[in-house]
Amino acid sequence: MKIGFLQFAPTRLDSIRNLSLIQSAIAGSTFDLLVLPELANSGYLFEDRAELEMVSEPADGKGIFLSGLISLAAEQHACIVCGFAERAPEGLFNSAAAVTENGVLALYRKVHLFYTEKDFFLPGNLGFPVFEFQSTCIGMMICFDWIFPEAARTLALQGAQVICHPANLVLPYCQAAMVTRSLENAVFSITANRTGSETTARQSLHFTGSSQIIGPKGQKLASAPEEGTNLKIVEINPEQASDKFFTPRNNLFRDRRPDTYSL
Repeated sequence: MKIGFLQFAPTRLDSIRNLSLIQSAIAGSTFDLLVLPELANSGYLFEDRAELEMVSEPADGKGIFLSGLISLAAEQHACIVCGFAERAPEGLFNSAAAVTENGVLALYRKVHLFYTEKDFFLPGNLGFPVFEFQSTCIGMMICFDWIFPEAARTLALQGAQVICHPANLVLPYCQAAMVTRSLENAVFSITANRTGSETTARQSLHFTGSSQIIGPKGQKLASAPEEGTNLKIVEINPEQASDKFFTPRNNLFRDRRPDTYSL
């Protein structure tokens, strides 16, 4: 399976431009699974709820942004995992959709909201689902989920071989931590971070880039610099993530002792 990430700087409140940026960046490439950053349709900062509502869209795949991604996925017969601002009947979510030529294959809503996200989004209510594509079990988490080891572990215990991790990282810790998340669960992980800066009247943030793909032994398979648009694609054997033996006598899952762990 050819897996990869696209690192770029989404334009705030401009889904059409962001879709165009994605289309231009991946032109001529081939992949089976591609991960894009968190909130890639909308940008990250919002002055008020009205701004967020204006750029959000339903998860049915019929909105401007997701329908465009579905068309791009169809050209490759691939799966694209992308963060987007979701408008649902119960409210607004910081979500990730996995899309193929057949539409939206899976949806994840961010469980662990970071800082001012709590002012705009509802916490995710779908748990940590996994889905299958090309006989590979795939899971999704978003950005700040990285600091809670339960997120990646829950996906891995459900069989995820590849964890797709759209992100808008502003702190320097995640990239190193995701090596551990991959190693402790023996899974591939794809962190697609964004770059650049965003400013509103109330806040300014700079994003750290450094997107990466990590293998089940904690090895770095691909990485991007801190700045600039960057597309990286590598070929993997997903079955390597089915081997949970750390040593011939230690299995990462069979050796777990849930009866001894405090809640």
